[in-house]
Amino acid sequence: MVKLYDTGVYLVDGCQIIPDDNNAQAALKQAKGTVPSKEEARRGTMAAGIIAAHNSGTEENLRIKFDSLTSHDITYVGIIQTARASGMTEFPIPYVLTNCHNSLCAVGGTINEDDHMFALSAAKKYGGIYVPTNMAVIHSYNREMMSGCGRMILGSDSHTRYGALGTMAVGEGGGELAKQLLKRTYDMPRPGVIAIYLEGAPATGVGPQDVALSIIGKVYANGYVKNKVMEFVGPGVKNLPVEFRNGIDVMTTETTCWSSIWVTDEKVKDYFTIHGRPEAYKELNPADVAYYDGCVYVDLSKVECTIAMPMHPSYTYTIRELKENAKDILKMVEDRANSQIAKTAHMDLMSKLHADGEIYVDQGIVAGCSGGTFDNVCAVADILDGKSCGNGTFKMSVYPGSMPAYLELIKNGSIAKIAGAGAIIRECFCGPCFGAGDTPANGEFSIRHTTRNFPNREGSKPGEGQMSGVALMDARSIAATAINGGRLTAATDLDVNYTNPKYYFDKSVYDKRVYDGFGKAQPDAELKFGPNIKDWPEIPALTEDLLVKVVSYITDPVTTTDELIPSGETSSYRSNPLRLAEFALSRKDPAYVGKAKAVHELELIRESGSCPAKETELTAVYDKIKTIPGFADVHPRQIGIGSTIFANKPGDGSAREQAASCQRVLGAWANLAKEYATKRYRSNLINWGMIPFLVEDPEAFQLDDYIFFPGIRKAIVEKSDAIKGYVIGNEVREITVSLGTLTDDERQIILDGCLINYYRG
Repeated sequence: MVKLYDTGVYLVDGCQIIPDDNNAQAALKQAKGTVPSKEEARRGTMAAGIIAAHNSGTEENLRIKFDSLTSHDITYVGIIQTARASGMTEFPIPYVLTNCHNSLCAVGGTINEDDHMFALSAAKKYGGIYVPTNMAVIHSYNREMMSGCGRMILGSDSHTRYGALGTMAVGEGGGELAKQLLKRTYDMPRPGVIAIYLEGAPATGVGPQDVALSIIGKVYANGYVKNKVMEFVGPGVKNLPVEFRNGIDVMTTETTCWSSIWVTDEKVKDYFTIHGRPEAYKELNPADVAYYDGCVYVDLSKVECTIAMPMHPSYTYTIRELKENAKDILKMVEDRANSQIAKTAHMDLMSKLHADGEIYVDQGIVAGCSGGTFDNVCAVADILDGKSCGNGTFKMSVYPGSMPAYLELIKNGSIAKIAGAGAIIRECFCGPCFGAGDTPANGEFSIRHTTRNFPNREGSKPGEGQMSGVALMDARSIAATAINGGRLTAATDLDVNYTNPKYYFDKSVYDKRVYDGFGKAQPDAELKFGPNIKDWPEIPALTEDLLVKVVSYITDPVTTTDELIPSGETSSYRSNPLRLAEFALSRKDPAYVGKAKAVHELELIRESGSCPAKETELTAVYDKIKTIPGFADVHPRQIGIGSTIFANKPGDGSAREQAASCQRVLGAWANLAKEYATKRYRSNLINWGMIPFLVEDPEAFQLDDYIFFPGIRKAIVEKSDAIKGYVIGNEVREITVSLGTLTDDERQIILDGCLINYYRG
């Protein structure tokens, strides 16, 4: 059971919840004898204490410096290139470069391995930590080697979450990591903190994914924890093994929270001792009285085996509920999915409901930072032991999270049990999480213990008529389904002897392969550039006036970063800004790139000193602008020209900055949105010099309209709350937009055109 409080709460002695209502003061006095102010009690959260230790700003406006950074091979090239162009000479704090995403080196020729060699040369030149290909999933390595109680880690992967190990970790776009590399700060208003109060213990067969999905299903749509810290407290925490906690924690990204933190105990202490880092442990608890902006109450004993249906982790049902209402739910999910994807493809879920009333799936995957943990894989092995995955269409793959874990799974016999049942053991690789590796056949239905099931995250291409579906489940229920030949089965329906073998960590695997150059920068070392690694193109500063054309108009309730720039094989081009940009919105709006390029050509004409209005559609546009009072004498060369997109709520999901940078290198100068799904995406827009406009009435303009923003530069400098614009359609219509909260640095980045210009200037 998961319940949300509709008020803030006081937490007393880590176990008593007192709602912030008319009776709160009396209840606090009875419980503690004294009544702290609400502001004092806010300082009693674990999050507040950790943030304060890393903050050089005010209590309300944070300026944070992190203890370490981490990136993988989809993001680190762009970050290092940005920091280099901005004047970086060495990595000032530990920076871990893992190779767990673009490690299929056959895709795109040599370019993926070229990126890896670039990273190794950068680690030598600037003093970084290089984790070779498939040695570990990014978050597995950071849990094992970089986490520590009270620390803060910033990563360029959205699932940078190590809260269960006492570490506040944040997933952000590459621009924010570049700032840290340049010894600048991460700036934001103080986030709210939400208590996640755990009570009881999970039933046998219920796993961390079941608990995580149950929480996500309750808090995603209503934004209950959006851009806030999730602080896990309560007596139920002690009933969870550390890897179980890690599995819940890493999925908190899908709630759109900012970060997470858990109370720590002897189990966490044992974790660090096992990993050879006992000094990384300290006990973390909230103060005797701590105030939270809300509370999610979770009775772990009532959590059931759960499934998140296509195409979002918040589309949750218990497996029991799904099976009891299979026809209705499958039809509803199928219809919703087909309304989101290209009309050239079709998701077919109804065919998975067989004549016997059972649901059959075609594939099971256990992988990555959420699924590939030691405990999960051991549980899968216990379920599969002596059984068979069958000889039909169902197939299964398991990806351990790190080579030390893989080695121990070999030693304790788990790998033999899994392979003996007909499942495939694969390398430490994040591919199934983002659409590269184990792509199902067209029309198939895959169940996965991974982090996301967004459109195309399984690797299909709806624009080319290819479509498969992914549901998220816990590793235990996936294994239960496997031994039934693909018949959807909850792990609680089985009688299994879970052996729970002890984990022994062998650090020598890393000692023999990982390059640790922190503090040992070699300035004379040369960077190794493959032919696909390109510098960022020159990006202009913001002009006094701005004209943007709406080249994509997306009406879906939420637009994911995967729809803005697809995952999968396109990731091979992420070191080549212009080539990658060719894929922007390709699976959501195939016309986007051509339209954006056409507008960009007009801007290039203007920048060259010529008039962009000659023999173009702008002739009529400028004629209408001249009818606006005060602009009768405006010259086309004075007005910057760019493209923009509208989406109701863009940016859900990945931290990848390319969702913004691809628009920017194609000439975009802004986004228009009713709201932004995550802080990460909005920050990415800002760091690439794109204006994050907020609009209350998107019906005031439409696709292919131009919008003129006179005095936009002045409005940003003067911190105007409302900005006037003019829609240049069949007639000129006035609109008002806003920018939301911007720091002074963020305003200057937009004015300068991008983060690189800001630091270079």
